[in-house]
Amino acid sequence: MGWMSDESGLGKCRANYTALTPLSHLARAARVFPEREALVYGTTRRTYGEYHARVSRLASALEARGVRPGDVVATLLLNTAPHCEAHFGVPACGAVLNAINVRLDVGTVAYIFEHGEARVVLADTAFIPLAEKALEAMPAGVERPELIEVPDSEAGLEATGRHLTYEALLEDGREDAPWIMPEDEWESISLNYTSGTTGRPKGVVYHHRGAYLSTMGQVISWRLQMQPRYLTIVPLFHCNNWCHVWMIPALGGTVVCNRDVTAKAIYDAVADEGVTHFGGAPIVLGLLVNAPEAERRSFDHTVEVFTAGAPPAAAILAAIEPLGFNITQVYGLTETYGPITECLWDSARWDGLAQKERAAIKARTGVLMPTAEEVTVVDDYCAQSPMDADTPGEVVMRGNMVMKGYLKNPEASEHAFRGGYFHSEDIAIQHPDGYIQITDRAKDIIISGGENVSSVEVEGVLMHHPAVALCAVVAKPDEKWGEVPCAFVELKPGAEVSEAELIAHCRGELAGFKTPKHVVFHELPKTPTGKIQKFELRRHAKEWDPLEN
Repeated sequence: MGWMSDESGLGKCRANYTALTPLSHLARAARVFPEREALVYGTTRRTYGEYHARVSRLASALEARGVRPGDVVATLLLNTAPHCEAHFGVPACGAVLNAINVRLDVGTVAYIFEHGEARVVLADTAFIPLAEKALEAMPAGVERPELIEVPDSEAGLEATGRHLTYEALLEDGREDAPWIMPEDEWESISLNYTSGTTGRPKGVVYHHRGAYLSTMGQVISWRLQMQPRYLTIVPLFHCNNWCHVWMIPALGGTVVCNRDVTAKAIYDAVADEGVTHFGGAPIVLGLLVNAPEAERRSFDHTVEVFTAGAPPAAAILAAIEPLGFNITQVYGLTETYGPITECLWDSARWDGLAQKERAAIKARTGVLMPTAEEVTVVDDYCAQSPMDADTPGEVVMRGNMVMKGYLKNPEASEHAFRGGYFHSEDIAIQHPDGYIQITDRAKDIIISGGENVSSVEVEGVLMHHPAVALCAVVAKPDEKWGEVPCAFVELKPGAEVSEAELIAHCRGELAGFKTPKHVVFHELPKTPTGKIQKFELRRHAKEWDPLEN
């Protein structure tokens, strides 16, 4: 039988088991690196000792205001020091962090407040009007969260005086307050809303284990060493900054906060703060390549960049790498804690290739990250697709880096997890060496500047215009944003409306990045059963030049 048949005395106990959580990274850093620089935002500089103390104050102050383990605390913040503190302070009191996309419209923010049952909202002064309007838009009888205002003196934003401020909140906390660490690593750490393939956002729930393992896997994939200097380009409301802010304390590194993403800000951070790493959508790479000479700065080190959202164009890769940036494409979804695959570079095979061939390989989506169990491409029956670099299938994945599920939506969770995989609804081919390559995003999703836009949601707004009989919205390639929404519209008999009027109509109901940038008045191609052939519209959008029409 062997000794494994008798495991008496070999059980879990406090001495040999602790639930995995990214909170442990900051707790350790405060002990090991108390005087090392942890957080930079403008003139604000904090050591790990100071960072930990402020997180403790936030956690205990929230607890004093009635926030209990399992409650939700929402944020409407940009990449600032308080948002980094919230990523640790909210889960440190046992609560669940809901970082909300600040670009969303009032109705969607109100829905998220209600659906997530937020108890408290931390809102930047710039977004206080959005938060206030969202609170007013919540249904009668629904408990409204308390609004805490977060002024930003670095950005010249002073408090309105209408709400308790963030610093006043911290005064109610204690810097020596103990943290409430998870007893079970399956406990929820954050809630992130994604548009997905329907208009209503779905609440993606992360657990402590997955967030921790994401931080560990990316250390390997990004070839990170001690004391990196990381620039926050990926919004903290996007998959919790791909878990990077949780990761950096494990390495005793420094998080350099960046409120506004501009080429000048990035070049300045690299040159003045010695930034070594950042992540971002391909649009960020374009900013750097196309920056005027006056905004560029010289530096003497290579900056490692994770890019995701769409395969980077070969021309951009060819132009940016000589500037001192080494690009690695990663791929993932909100449902996978951000990146779950990497285009792992094989030096033995690819170092000697010409730039064009190197760029083509770097445009591949890649292979699974170290802490993912499986990422592959399957057919309609959930069987492995041929790895022939030609046969399309759906990208699926499984393992610890997949969400717990969709909040209050068991049907959607069951559908997403069918066959023992999480189904991405992204189409790809797979090469003989196992590398996958996205060929088509989920058909109805438009990725504009790294933001997901649901065509169904935009179509719903257009259909409310009295002149519109039928419409369809697809992605149109765009040099700046990667993709932008393009609407094809059939008008009702005798109706008249201009492109500008329809765009204005949408702008009144939707966030700016969701508003169509082009409207084409055109009969929609349909199948014999009346289904709109969106693949034809995508082809038309790609070929159509608004300057010639």
